Amino acid sequence: MDNPRSEALFARAKAVIPGGVNSPVRSFGAVGGTPPFIARGAGARVWDVDGNSYVDFLGSWGPLVLGHAHPAVVEAVQRAAADGTSFGAPTEREVRLAELIVAAVPSIELLRLVSSGTEAVMSAVRIARAFTGRAKVLKFNGNYHGHADGMLVKAGSGAATLGVPTSAGVPETYAAETLVAEYNDLGSVGALLEAHVNHIAAIIVEPVAGNMGVVPPEPGFLEGLRRLADDAGALLIFDEVITGFRVAYGGAQARYGVTPDLTCLGKIIGGGLPVGAFGGRADVMEMVAPLGPAYQAGTLSGNPLAVAAGTACLEALAKPGTYEALEALGAQAEAGLRAAAEATGTALTINRVGSMFTAFFTEGPVRTWADAAGSDTERYAVFFHGLLERGVYVAPSQFESAFVSLAHTTEDVALAAKAAAGALGG
Repeated sequence: MDNPRSEALFARAKAVIPGGVNSPVRSFGAVGGTPPFIARGAGARVWDVDGNSYVDFLGSWGPLVLGHAHPAVVEAVQRAAADGTSFGAPTEREVRLAELIVAAVPSIELLRLVSSGTEAVMSAVRIARAFTGRAKVLKFNGNYHGHADGMLVKAGSGAATLGVPTSAGVPETYAAETLVAEYNDLGSVGALLEAHVNHIAAIIVEPVAGNMGVVPPEPGFLEGLRRLADDAGALLIFDEVITGFRVAYGGAQARYGVTPDLTCLGKIIGGGLPVGAFGGRADVMEMVAPLGPAYQAGTLSGNPLAVAAGTACLEALAKPGTYEALEALGAQAEAGLRAAAEATGTALTINRVGSMFTAFFTEGPVRTWADAAGSDTERYAVFFHGLLERGVYVAPSQFESAFVSLAHTTEDVALAAKAAAGALGG
């Protein structure tokens, strides 16, 4: 596929931006080659600056559940922009979005809007520490919770892709306050809780792991975390930056029936614009300034454009049949990948929860970070480029999720299955 303009732009970008990208995984470091520079998107497709068209299963890493440039979202942003882009003052629009989220997500009684998932997690951890009077946080190997210092320990997503699970520049004293258990292994959680009695403020988890590729919770895992957190006097935090309003309208906690103390949201609640939120039990959230002693602030928090886009997105997702449609498209994508793997004799493990899925190049099963890390990443790179050459865009990393949106048609998904068969066979 010819992309001379993308190559020229990448060269220009590397002269002024570290690595030529504003987020590491975009660099194609894990798969090689030059990233296509995207010019526009509409529905389920994107076009690069060279005019190449792709059926998009990346969806801006998950938030575009309605597809690109959805008319309701575009109109909402245009109306909001005409009234002013930022005030650093309360607006009615932010109240409306907060009301929609509180009504939808089982755990949230009060919430604070922020500008990213990283900021949401950073703030939720601070609130948990303030509420419990404890310092340590327990996370899971391969789970990614943004790039705040304390969370870049055994992280997934781009950190795993680049082979840098613990970032340079993070003081050892910060890292020492983060304990790491194994996802889907309650025994490893219990052992850490016993070793650090009365020192762990919170257990934070992706209820469906999406940043080591999609790894669903084993039956009883989330329920076990709830029980262990209660027994230890720690808070349970669900990082639903990916899964919130994606795997169900109320997120993974609604899908699995487990209620955390705090929830972190992002991506979808901004309809494609930068936004995040953290919220939960009223007594915990009352620790947040100005009600309590834990400080958190942000001039752009709840900015008019993001909350207008988010409100339009959530209102569209609330319509009957939305998640049934996403489930059907996800199931079709999974079936297509399985058929392509069988037809080509490829060892492929497909994990899916609703409209998010990952094809791992391993015999499987994939239920832990160690399982995911055993995948053949070189084979994935070949597969990725095979798809790209056939007009299908997915994440340039084995350790990420693919997403279907309401803008995808059954024909789009069938085209992707045909492309997968060609990429695997080639």
